Amino acid sequence: MRPPPPLPYDPAVPEPRFPQHFRFPPPVAELIGFEFVYAREGSSRMELEVTDQHANPMGTVHGGILCDLADAAMGTAYASTLGEGESFATLELKINFLRPFWTGRVVAEGRLVSGGRTIGLSEADIRDGNGRLIARASSTCMTLRGDQASGR
Repeated sequence: MRPPPPLPYDPAVPEPRFPQHFRFPPPVAELIGFEFVYAREGSSRMELEVTDQHANPMGTVHGGILCDLADAAMGTAYASTLGEGESFATLELKINFLRPFWTGRVVAEGRLVSGGRTIGLSEADIRDGNGRLIARASSTCMTLRGDQASGR
C-alpha cells in the first residue's frame, strides 16, 4: 500500500490516528525542547527555538540536536501511515549539514517519500526562519507487525 504524497498543512484535515501505544509528542521533544506542530498522512512538522544550550563547542547548533529533530519529523511522518498493531524500526539514518546555524527558530518538515509493505523511505528538511535549508536528512524504516511490533 502506497500512501498519497504529503499534502500542505491544512488545519481542517484531521490528524491521523496513530497506533495506541505511540506517544506524541515523542518524549525526546521535551528533553531537547522541540515542539510537535502537526502530523498528516505521510507528513509532519516540528519546530525548535535554538538557544545557546543547543550549541556545540564552536557555538553553532550541535549536529545531534538537528539529527534528533529530523529523526522525530521523519519518524512521525512514517508513523502517520501505520495501522493499529503496527510499529516501525529505523534501519538507517543519514543527515547532511548544509549551513551553520547559531540561535533562532528552525523548522523540520518530514515526509514519506516511498512507503512499501515492509520498507519505507522518509526525508526531512530543516530550515531557518528565512526558509534557508540548514540540513536535509533521510531515513530508511521497516514496518513491524505481529510479535515484532509487540512492545515497540
